[in-house]
Amino acid sequence: MFNALILNQEDKRTIATIEQIDAEQLPEGDVLVEVDYSSLNFKDGLAITGKGKIIRQFPMVPGIDFTGTVIESGCDRYQAGDQVVLTGWGVGENHWGGMAQQARVKSQWLVPLSEKLNGKQAMMVGTAGFTAMLCVQALLDAGIEPNAGEILVTGASGGVGSVAVTLLSQLGYQVAAVTGRVEQNGPLLEKLGAKRVIDRSEFEEPARPLEKQIWAGAIDTVGSKMLAKVLAQMDYNSAVAACGLAGGFDLPTTVMPFILRNVRLQGVDSVNCPFEKRVAAWEKLAELLPESYFEQACNEINLEQVPTYAESITNGQVTGRVVIKL
Repeated sequence: MFNALILNQEDKRTIATIEQIDAEQLPEGDVLVEVDYSSLNFKDGLAITGKGKIIRQFPMVPGIDFTGTVIESGCDRYQAGDQVVLTGWGVGENHWGGMAQQARVKSQWLVPLSEKLNGKQAMMVGTAGFTAMLCVQALLDAGIEPNAGEILVTGASGGVGSVAVTLLSQLGYQVAAVTGRVEQNGPLLEKLGAKRVIDRSEFEEPARPLEKQIWAGAIDTVGSKMLAKVLAQMDYNSAVAACGLAGGFDLPTTVMPFILRNVRLQGVDSVNCPFEKRVAAWEKLAELLPESYFEQACNEINLEQVPTYAESITNGQVTGRVVIKL
């Protein structure tokens, strides 16, 4: 028997309880993992509090990522005792996730944990950091070198954006970071490596088909009108790695940035990503992130504290990463 945070729905309200279950109650999968750490982010908070329609079926164990040790394996890739990490694949939404002391998942969802990271560090990076690394790699694959010019990062104070700023600066890029709270987030973004911080309001005017060429590359975590504005300001032969839909699904732009300036729009999905690429991204993350990254504010909590922290995180009252020690 082991502990798990179980979400149920009663009278359209989401109820979170900690229960003791056994491995027989876990969903199907060919690898059973003893979970060491999971994380709690805003999306998890919405699911646990019921403030967002995240959960697709009940009961559900939330937690969109986790790291731990293989207990049992029905595949050749993993053996008992292997250290693994999982991000994405719908865990915590339509497959039981990381907020339990054990998890059973499909082997193709897992990646070996880099020997350069421990479980807590991996969850401090989490799905957001992994996505940020894929965005940075997309710019590199597009041939955008550090000397190409200034790189823009939108939503820079968020999970993906803040790691992207760190990674880009570690690689020697000149980074401009966009945030909605310059006074509050500016000093931190500069500490992470941003050369300048720009208020989000400068990107709120509707974009013209083409505007002044400013950016050699960009990582956009917002989408919609923000992405349209960024595309209109890109240099000739530049690239944008886009990974976010926070601003909505629509893209009110024209073909002009793509035809007249050869702007390349690189879509980044942290799930639909080949195994080899996922392994390389985790290894590169472990190599690039400075030790100071892991010295940032981090709230390490236990399973019993999750409901309280979930409420606080959705109210914007939590600073720094939240990792759950299982």
